[in-house]
Amino acid sequence: MKRAGEAALRFLRSRWPMSHRIVIVCGGGNNGGDGYVLARFAQAAGLTVTVLAAKPIESLRGDARQAFDDFAASGGRLQPFSPELLFEGEVIVDALFGTGLTRAVQAEDARVIAAINESARAVFALDLPSGLSADTGNALGDAVYADCTVTFVGLKTGLFIGDGPEHTGTVYFDDLGVTAPESADFVPCLERIVETEILRALPRRPRASHKGDFGKVVIIGSGVGMPGAVRLSGEACLRVGAGLVTVAVAPENIAAIASGRPELICLGFENHAALEHALERADVVAIGPGLGRTEWAQTALSAALNCKKPLVVDADALNLIAERKEPAREDWILTPHPGEAGRLLGVGSDDIQQDRITALEKLVERYGGTIVLKGAGTLVGARGRTPGLCERGNPGMASPGTGDVLTGAIAGVLAQTADPWLATRAAVLIHAMAGDAVARGGERGLLASDVARELRTFVNL
Repeated sequence: MKRAGEAALRFLRSRWPMSHRIVIVCGGGNNGGDGYVLARFAQAAGLTVTVLAAKPIESLRGDARQAFDDFAASGGRLQPFSPELLFEGEVIVDALFGTGLTRAVQAEDARVIAAINESARAVFALDLPSGLSADTGNALGDAVYADCTVTFVGLKTGLFIGDGPEHTGTVYFDDLGVTAPESADFVPCLERIVETEILRALPRRPRASHKGDFGKVVIIGSGVGMPGAVRLSGEACLRVGAGLVTVAVAPENIAAIASGRPELICLGFENHAALEHALERADVVAIGPGLGRTEWAQTALSAALNCKKPLVVDADALNLIAERKEPAREDWILTPHPGEAGRLLGVGSDDIQQDRITALEKLVERYGGTIVLKGAGTLVGARGRTPGLCERGNPGMASPGTGDVLTGAIAGVLAQTADPWLATRAAVLIHAMAGDAVARGGERGLLASDVARELRTFVNL
């Protein structure tokens, strides 16, 4: 607890070096204890500290009680919580609940959280913003909106999934010198996807390379009236470095696609036979963007499923798989957003969002292969693997076509490496980093084509 207080003071002063008045709101558990330790150290460092007790001191036990006694013995003064006192600080420290909350926030505590959120002050959360589930990231009723959060010992999954990214702000971490024991009981729930995976998936090219060395991809989609979807996927596939990319579409879409991106090979098809030759020559097949659910789309999906090539499946192809109750297979990569994931599992999108990790596990169990559960904190899962977490990306990417860009990126990276797990993780990160690069100019108005153009930067790290 003392180490946590020291770490919290260090990060607080680093983030707000000119702030000298802080208000610390302490709860009745160990998170409150962290707050009392921080208060004592902050006073010793010369800061003006106001400590507000949101729970009676009598409720403190163990280390938390000792932390309060040490604070009181050092001359610290405690006041009962009052919303007006929040304005005495330039920064408010949230030490109300931390990771201990497992049920809905009660009315009295909700009033404290609401007052913190309405104060218009900078908020610094200890371990986890109060009111947030440490496991699922769901707000258990009211939850603190923090500008930054310092978390201790281990990174909590709730900081990165569900409502977590909306509430945590910038996340700082200090392990406090604690390491997990070598035991099967201590395994990570998630593993962050990092830039070195891009380098492993896409090493430097030999000087004598030619386009045939980097894979042939066929992307199937763009039914009548939907030329843009496969155009975006095809461009993304080229931008991540695939050698040859063919887009197989409804014949009336060829002119629109070819005129906008002449580097793509365009194949118009009406029936199964016209598609088979292209699929035979492909190394990777992607299907779904703009596909629709017509008889033409059903024919295309059957051809893709029967071609015995690695598959990337998205959009309406996922909806058709759900309707057809296709069996599990290990050679495909499914990329559902929460709505599509709900249809694959026969539940609503809200059920998916309530517990994204469990939803990912169910998708992997039911469908096999590699699953990309898109959203804030995109997750990547496969049997026998620790799920991957992409903590990059931004709300500006919630725009038409960004999922199609991801489909093309995954297919393109997969064409250059024989490892679907590595290729998927690397492509998810490349896509998110490209989106973040575009969003530096503003999130609102971000287009999928902007993201596709930026992919090239992050496959050349």
